[in-house]
Amino acid sequence: MASEHPRYTEISDGLLGQVPDQDAEETAEWLESLDALTEAQGEFRARYVLRSLIAHAREQGITLPPTLSTDYVNTIPAADEPAFPGDEVLEQKIRAYVRWNAAVMVTRANRPEVGVGGHIATFASSAVLYEVAHNHFYKGKDGDGSGDQVYFQGHASPGMYSRAYVEGRLTADALDGFRQEVSREASLPSYPHPRLMPEFWEFPTVSMGLGPINSIYQARFNRYLTSRGIKDVSDSRVWCYLGDGEMDEVESLGPIGLASRENLDNLTWIVNCNLQRLDGPVRGNGKIVQELETIFRGAGWHVIKLLWGNEWDELFAKDAEGLLVKALGDCPDGQMQTYTVSTGAHIREDLFGRDPRLLAMVADKSDDELVTLINARGGHDVKKVYAAYRAATEHKGQPTVILAQTVKGWKLGSGFEARNATHQMKKLTKTEIK
Repeated sequence: MASEHPRYTEISDGLLGQVPDQDAEETAEWLESLDALTEAQGEFRARYVLRSLIAHAREQGITLPPTLSTDYVNTIPAADEPAFPGDEVLEQKIRAYVRWNAAVMVTRANRPEVGVGGHIATFASSAVLYEVAHNHFYKGKDGDGSGDQVYFQGHASPGMYSRAYVEGRLTADALDGFRQEVSREASLPSYPHPRLMPEFWEFPTVSMGLGPINSIYQARFNRYLTSRGIKDVSDSRVWCYLGDGEMDEVESLGPIGLASRENLDNLTWIVNCNLQRLDGPVRGNGKIVQELETIFRGAGWHVIKLLWGNEWDELFAKDAEGLLVKALGDCPDGQMQTYTVSTGAHIREDLFGRDPRLLAMVADKSDDELVTLINARGGHDVKKVYAAYRAATEHKGQPTVILAQTVKGWKLGSGFEARNATHQMKKLTKTEIK
């Protein structure tokens, strides 16, 4: 049977090249099957089957060029998430104290007689990312192994100080001296500073991408120590936390090829994608997660997208036609930021109202539930963060980057634990650390 499809001989996305078709009739049958599947069940189903075939081919050792961009959903399906080993209620209570004290510490540093301020939103959006790692993944240096190295995002330092206070390692007086190294004896530097606090900070970060570039060379040096028989640090993992705005630094993306070339599977990056930098949206008319996914996949990294909290699982399970996946994928970051401070009625009309079938998916949800839903991001969900970290630590042969979507705000003790709270900050100037 003659094929109605053209014979492709040019290179197209690296999938086809100057290779003669040794069985044109069989090729035509495969292509016609795809046409029939697309016509009968739609583009979303056809794309799912194709990606399943590619995944299966790779499992069989058939190498294919990487697909650089995937749908705007979590990389790890809900059904594949491991059981969370911690006490969620207890951990949430501790996290609430840590968040509260970090907020109060920064706000008190901005009181009129001091006026030095500090960064509050970075840790507010990334608290779960840090706390899950603190509680379940970081390996200390006082155990049997060599321990992990952690490059903390500098602007999140208030959260590290706050946790140390809860653990009894810092005093309330020290927290009250945040950013006052010159004027107070008991004080804390703004950012990780090993020279000022050698017993607390191991690595400096913040300035011009110090964390990301140093973390890569740290992971590489660990491999060197082990392979040369100098010191066995094979059990050490290097963790590096960054902001999506920080990824514009040359030192952030410039050296990533080294990590993949050296197969540094002892390295995990966590990029806190709260879609916001100090002076505005990261990419108001784009999608920073998709942009970074393409860059990292192209450079040979293992990419885990951690976008949506468990409140979305039910909707994605209903999304047989891929309408919700497409709607979220078509929504630019600037619009997603608008939704975080919008009413449920606006979210219903603007996001779900573009198709009657989407509206039907959320017909049983109140406006308040839609507000909760839109702010339920993967980076605030302890179970999904745990699943991403576990997958990263178990992956072999490549460095891993976790692109974690969060909301640049906070709400103590809530289920999704993230919401704009500028009005609450104004009330904290006289509030005590607790």
